[in-house]
Parts: sequence; structure tokens; C-alpha cells
Amino acid sequence: MSEQNQPEKQEKKPEKKNFQHHMAVPGKKGIIYTIARGIFWIYFHLFCFMHCTGREKLNLDAPYIVIANHTSFADPIIAAMLIRRYEVNFLGKIELAKAPVVGKLLMHLHMIPVDRHHSDMEAMRACLRVTKAGGVLGIFPEGTRHKEGIMEHVESGVALIALRSGVPMIPLYIGGKPRLFRRLDVRVGDPIAMDDLRARGVNRDTCEELLARITETYRALTAHPEA
Repeated sequence: MSEQNQPEKQEKKPEKKNFQHHMAVPGKKGIIYTIARGIFWIYFHLFCFMHCTGREKLNLDAPYIVIANHTSFADPIIAAMLIRRYEVNFLGKIELAKAPVVGKLLMHLHMIPVDRHHSDMEAMRACLRVTKAGGVLGIFPEGTRHKEGIMEHVESGVALIALRSGVPMIPLYIGGKPRLFRRLDVRVGDPIAMDDLRARGVNRDTCEELLARITETYRALTAHPEA
């Protein structure tokens, strides 16, 4: 068959979502979220010996963004336990939302499904709705889990959301996977400076500078426990 007669390969289009984001409303406590957080709080404090440095930095008034390195499925749970004043809307891969039981539970726990293989404007709009409504947004800047716990690659969409939202961004470092009867160190850093970047507008240069600041922040948190 000649090249002219060969059917053209169609580029795979982004998958349409049929998952409604249940946004956490500031000032209101959801029953499912409260019960889940309570159960895991007991588990982590009795069996994992979690120790957090700088937790008071999470006590600022919402809206704000919390970012964290991603080493295990427990990371959003850890962040939710540390942020007591608010319920967190976390970004999560769309594949999780498809699971028959777990997917529905995660959606009721305010997960924002994101298609990691395409530019997902729907997820970005959902993130900005959260911050505009005065909520807390949770993001794993790497977009996937890394066993080492060291943040090397940061997705560009994180910078776009952070700069457009106009809210503070707090870094959270999780020092590994939770293990039975072993200490788990968690560190909260100072808000990442962005006012100077926002004053220059949202563009490629300011996004790249913010991504570099995020990477440097996590290097400091990894090297200096009291950062």
C-alpha cells in the first residue's frame, strides 16, 4: 500500500471527564472527610510516630496552596491531618477517579482529577475556583510518585496555577513512606516568595523562575531538617 493510501494516524484526544469535583467549602466540615481524617490521625500517631517541624506555618488563613513531594499514597492523608482548620482539595490522577469504589470516595474527599498526559485546562480551572472561593489547594509538583523523596522535576502547570491564583504557597516535605513503629519526619517550610514574579506578569520567564525556587526550596528542606 502506498503512503498516500495509508490511513492517517489520528492523535489521541484528551479524555473527557465525567467526574464532578466536590469542592471543600471553607467553614464547613464534611462528614466523610472528618471521619477519614480522624481514623488516619489515630493510626499515624499510634503506629507511625509522625514528627512535624514547622507545623505552625500551616495555620495561616486560607486561601493558600500547599505543595508536597510525593513518595507514597499516604502523602495527601498526611497533609490533610496537618491542616486542621480546612479541608484540602488535592489534585490526583484521573485514573484514580475511575476506580469503582475508591474513585467515588476520593471524589467525595475533594480530589480534583487531572489528565497527566495532556494539557488539562479543566483541572486548572478547578484549582483556580478553589483558591478564588477561599479554599486550600494541594498539589504534588512532580505529578507522580518518586521513591527517593527528592524533588527533581516540577511540572510547569504548578507555576501557572500559583502565579495566577495570587495566594501564598507553602512547601511540605515528607521524609519517606510511613512504616509501622518507625519515625516519620515531616517538615513545613516558609511560604515561597512570589510577589516579585507576579508583579512581572505570568509568562515563561516568571514560571521558570518559580519552578527553580520550588526545586531549591525542597533541596533546602531535605538538607536542613529545621528549614
